[in-house]
Amino acid sequence: MRKPTIEERTAIAAAVHAAEAGTSGEIVTIVADHSDNYHDVGLQYAVLVALLVPLIFAALPDFPLAIVERLSGGWGSFEMRELMLITFAAMTALFLIVRYGLAYMPLRLRLTPKATRRRRVRRRAIELFKVGTEARTAGRTGILIYLSLGEHMAEIIADEAIHTRVPDSEWGDAMAALIKEVRQGKIAAGMIAAVGHVGHILSQHLPRADDDSNELPDRLIEL
Repeated sequence: MRKPTIEERTAIAAAVHAAEAGTSGEIVTIVADHSDNYHDVGLQYAVLVALLVPLIFAALPDFPLAIVERLSGGWGSFEMRELMLITFAAMTALFLIVRYGLAYMPLRLRLTPKATRRRRVRRRAIELFKVGTEARTAGRTGILIYLSLGEHMAEIIADEAIHTRVPDSEWGDAMAALIKEVRQGKIAAGMIAAVGHVGHILSQHLPRADDDSNELPDRLIEL
């Protein structure tokens, strides 16, 4: 999925500026390629496949015996060490095949359970929120709209002043609008729609103060 163009980034920044015109809230937008490398997932699959080898050999004992017989030229001389060697070699080969096969990120992402992807996206969003948004405004009024492209998932995380006024359930329409457009490949349109929904909610719960100033950047942050 392509990243937003310069024109689209400008449009997102303009949407943030417009949304903040009616509220003291500060909206931060971030788009990331993915939220985690999921290397541990590839390793887990490789170990699992390797461990299946002795189970298969135990369930189908004629299979490894046929391999040993073929390697011995049909003399039919079987030794335990030969069977163990065949098992170990098969486990090693399958481990390496799966491990390096899953070095391809799109495949690794596709095989990662949805619940795992959801946790990693949430964790990454919180990390970024703590670094770039939390407590960065005088009134604790920052809010992060985070989109992770690889996982096709998003998070909205609000600072203390917003969180105490707005229930998490109210961000549902913003999330739905964002994901709907992103699924069609319209990243900028999705972010703009989400910003609009968030701005509308913030204007109701946290209207703009007379002395309000722009404390966080309006521009889209890309990771």
